[in-house]
Amino acid sequence: MADSKRRGDDPEAEGAGGSDAELEELLEESEDETPERAEKAERKSAVESFERRSTKPGEKGPGLFGRFTRFVREVVAELRKVIWPTRKELLTYTSVVIVFVVIMLSIVGLLDLGFAKVLLAIFGA
Repeated sequence: MADSKRRGDDPEAEGAGGSDAELEELLEESEDETPERAEKAERKSAVESFERRSTKPGEKGPGLFGRFTRFVREVVAELRKVIWPTRKELLTYTSVVIVFVVIMLSIVGLLDLGFAKVLLAIFGA
């Protein structure tokens, strides 16, 4: 007996034929897979574009100037994707960092002073 083993197919429960509900369920499942297919296609196109840019054995690649201009173009493209903080956020983050550094500096300084006093008391100088 060569029955299909797809989800939703149960020959014992519904007989040999498929119902409309099963067909609709299969269609919904195939629609759910669409983002995965799109992601795979996107990855495939990225790999293909990389392969087009890479050189084959024996071929000469782009020169120093060509590589530098491509690097600059890619840097500019990445910088356009960056979400820059607003002035208020920047000032807030900067003040938080400065306060944190001052606190840590104080803790380390006090520990250093304490250890120095203890060592001087033990070894005397």
